[in-house]
Amino acid sequence: MLLAAMAIIFTIALCVYPKQGFEAGMSGLKVFWDVVFPSLLPFFILSELLLGLGVVRGFGVLLEPLMRPLFSVPGVGAFALSMGLAAGYPMDAVITARFRETGQCSRIEGERLLAFTNTADPLFMFGAVAVGMLKSPALGGLIALAHYISSFLVGVFFKFWGRKEERLNKQQASVSVHTEEQTNPSSPRPFILKRAYQAMLEAHEEDGRPFGKLLGNSVTESIQTLLMICGFIVFFAVLIEILHLSGLMTLIGWPLMYVFHFFGLNTGLVHPMLAGVLELDIGSAQAAAVAAPMIQKLAVISGIIAWSGLAVHAQVASVLTQTDIRMKPYFLARLLHAVLAALITVILFKAGLAKEVGPAIANISPAFAMWTHSTTSESSTMPYWSLAWQNLHIWVLSLVIMLFAAFAFLGWQRRQING
Repeated sequence: MLLAAMAIIFTIALCVYPKQGFEAGMSGLKVFWDVVFPSLLPFFILSELLLGLGVVRGFGVLLEPLMRPLFSVPGVGAFALSMGLAAGYPMDAVITARFRETGQCSRIEGERLLAFTNTADPLFMFGAVAVGMLKSPALGGLIALAHYISSFLVGVFFKFWGRKEERLNKQQASVSVHTEEQTNPSSPRPFILKRAYQAMLEAHEEDGRPFGKLLGNSVTESIQTLLMICGFIVFFAVLIEILHLSGLMTLIGWPLMYVFHFFGLNTGLVHPMLAGVLELDIGSAQAAAVAAPMIQKLAVISGIIAWSGLAVHAQVASVLTQTDIRMKPYFLARLLHAVLAALITVILFKAGLAKEVGPAIANISPAFAMWTHSTTSESSTMPYWSLAWQNLHIWVLSLVIMLFAAFAFLGWQRRQING
């Protein structure tokens, strides 16, 4: 009844504010067409191709020594993590859902994976937030560092998620596993590169689709997913505008005004925080425009980016409908991520790392320098088509770093065993 009443009220509000609702919908559609569609479409198609060709499973074998001890997820989780780093929301949810559908992770592992791979892409934090909203490129490194440190901590915390359920499942399967071990005694395992190659071939054979059909299916499924994301972006853009026009946002934020005043925080950040609960871009932009102390604005913005907004939550929920992965752990992870990101941002800012961290991280990849130069220049702007190329650069870089870390971790484990 409550949901039905809310839907009726929203419909009436659209009739009362038709012009404003239409303009808000057009602004949301413009954001999707100019930024989201060209930057995400190549990654959606690429991820489907790599999954169908078995490359992801091969990388999973290589990255198992890193992902399993740190986060208790299979090695293929590194692929979702790298794609999330490069393309942002909701790329990680799409890939995690595909892992679950193809049996490459269990339900518990999928929930753990989704808890810490749900990250914003670096170009959004460096370009849109730091340069475009805060007018300070140096703050991009601070926000990004706090965002990824807190995401890593969430992954470590959620390593223990579902341990009891996982233990029960293992006990139920212990009889069959014991019988199999008796009939098939263990033999020396081949070298990890050979195992990765064998896993890639097996995954490709299981898929069975010729490349032409695989490519066609990849494009079709990617377009369908992006159209769903477009619908959520437009809907929440209109919803936020209606809440502002009707005064409901002020009514909802009234109790928070007293909370902010009690802790000595600028009450002007209440409305941006509420907007950020619904949609991160609008909330971040509003928080950056408030005349409040910079440390408070950064804490709110970091929390909003880590929370990612109910608009992204709805996208993730729609992607997961075909799987048995639950939304409760995802929701709890976003709350934890938001709190940790805000706290770490305050700590880093008070430590005076804003000016040092920003340039250091920006020099890791030319993509950051290009974005910063283009968005700070008054006479030129970065063409949107270049977003996909820069995101691809970040994806390759993150994957290479994780591969080196996995091999280093594997070498350390072997030295510990032999030592």
